[in-house]
Amino acid sequence: MSTVIPQVERSGIDANEVGRDSSLASATTVEARGLTKIFGANRAVDNIDLTVMEGEIFGVLGPNGAGKTTMLNMLTTLLPIDDGEAKIFGYDVSSEGHAVRQLIGVTGQFASVDENLTGRENLWMFGRLQGLASKRAHHIADDLLAQFELTEAANRPISQFSGGMRRRLDLATSLITRPALIFLDEPTTGLDPRNRNQMWNTIRDLVAEGSTILLTTQYLDEADALAGRIVVIDRGRKVAEGTPSQLKSQIGTSSLRVQMAEDADTTEAVVLTANLTNATPVVSPTGSGFSVQLSNANQAADVLVALRNHRLDIANATVEQPSLDDVFFALTGHTSETVMTDTEASNS
Repeated sequence: MSTVIPQVERSGIDANEVGRDSSLASATTVEARGLTKIFGANRAVDNIDLTVMEGEIFGVLGPNGAGKTTMLNMLTTLLPIDDGEAKIFGYDVSSEGHAVRQLIGVTGQFASVDENLTGRENLWMFGRLQGLASKRAHHIADDLLAQFELTEAANRPISQFSGGMRRRLDLATSLITRPALIFLDEPTTGLDPRNRNQMWNTIRDLVAEGSTILLTTQYLDEADALAGRIVVIDRGRKVAEGTPSQLKSQIGTSSLRVQMAEDADTTEAVVLTANLTNATPVVSPTGSGFSVQLSNANQAADVLVALRNHRLDIANATVEQPSLDDVFFALTGHTSETVMTDTEASNS
């Protein structure tokens, strides 16, 4: 949902001028140290440090239940911080939340638009809730509808919108005051490939226009396509941070997947491959093939030549870049398909 927070007067602060006025601009937009949130015996967010720089797309990558949404809710003042501290443009999230809320936009996982209103009416309503005069709210609504390619559907009720149109409208509502920092919580979950690509292009355009974006995602390809830097969290803790290339390099540059012509040859092929790569191949559940992480692409050729020299027939072989599950498994010990915990679900 897009969170609408009424504007609060504060001398010297204008959300539209942050990042443009040298007296307000800072190289750091988000600075969190020891960020912690506890629900009963569960440390949903456990001592996380985070730094987001101006003008970047910063990705928070993790499986369902990792604590991504809980962390985002603390940074956006929607949940109190139990321990540690966080600052947005230098303003303390805990003690200066009223100032922080003027400088950010938030789009959550679920649309908060009114099903019975049209797209134009929803945007006008959100503008009025944020203190805009009626005429100004109408003008901004029309601009946002055009920007998000929703003009033709502007007068339809939201109940007639597709999932992709709803997500675009939801993002539009968070941009009514043109915030300098935008939080996006899993912005493309549930979207088809076409709408997903449209959302990616919209996010890139926002950064090109001067915004800073912090987004949470389950998808490595999304973080790879959008984010300059990524932090990986699991079970509330930060387990890795770096560029997409740096994260993927932690589990090898690529993987070799081999399907043997004869199941009986798999064991010998695995032993030979392990000796050549100094890595442990993973045998497929059917026992007819295996995969192995490579430290460099040349190892694939070495393995295939060795198998041929040992007269071990190959039915199929492919070299692949690390997948989402490869990275998650290497960093967290499990795949990305973790069941969402009750705590995370209640704070989504």
